[in-house]
Amino acid sequence: MGIERFIGIDLAWAQGGARVKPNETGVAALDGRGVVIDCGWTSGLEETMSWLAKTAVDGSTLTFVDAPLVVDNPAGQRLCEREVGQRYGRWKVSANSTNQNSPRRAGVLLRELLQDSGWAYDDGRGGPPTGGLVVSECYPYTALVGAWELGYDQERPTYKRRPTRVPTAQWRAVRAEECDKLISHMVGLATADPPLLLSSHPISRRLLDEPSPQRAVDYKHREDLIDALLCAWTAALWYRHGLERCQVLGADSLVPPGCAPTIIAPARPEQRRGSGAS
Repeated sequence: MGIERFIGIDLAWAQGGARVKPNETGVAALDGRGVVIDCGWTSGLEETMSWLAKTAVDGSTLTFVDAPLVVDNPAGQRLCEREVGQRYGRWKVSANSTNQNSPRRAGVLLRELLQDSGWAYDDGRGGPPTGGLVVSECYPYTALVGAWELGYDQERPTYKRRPTRVPTAQWRAVRAEECDKLISHMVGLATADPPLLLSSHPISRRLLDEPSPQRAVDYKHREDLIDALLCAWTAALWYRHGLERCQVLGADSLVPPGCAPTIIAPARPEQRRGSGAS
């Protein structure tokens, strides 16, 4: 049967609480032709699970989540996170450290809820799945610099973190401009293999029709959607091309197959182990 639906989740890492509303989570779903079946935002794990339940194709869905899903290290940084910096650092991409003392672990809870609901976590060390309800971890920054189609050959786009060279007073305007450039690069994925058709859904089409806002809350709203779409496209890329186009960061873990904390990341040849990147 294969995989028919590719879902991306830009998960809010903090769970929220009785008095604190969780941050928005960006969600997106593609079919094999790159058509955006649905996209938007959820708030909290319950809403995210509900959206997944109505959006996934039973027995044929691959979901990529931008959040740590397996955290088995008591302290320090996960191996997959260290390898992000080692292999993508030249492109100014690194990863936050996550361990069992980290307070923001909504990804672990999401994985556990999904597994209780019949999903399987897959660390990617055996290659892409052939079917089922499968969830894996990804990191959009590695897709932006690791997928040649997006055109970031030298450095990641500055649509999130302010570079020191940009004065604080100018940052919001610069960030919005960089985000618009990123969207224009994503438009080019319409002819990629696999494709992503931003214009195929009313919500994702707004990325093309409306300029990126400067107001912080509105900008974060847009950024979460962009990252969710990138996660979904990365899932499709992994399924379509496997280890030819992607690598599994953290693959040297000693835990049993299928259970390791890994990040599945698009990779150019020079970003792989043994290329001089690490």
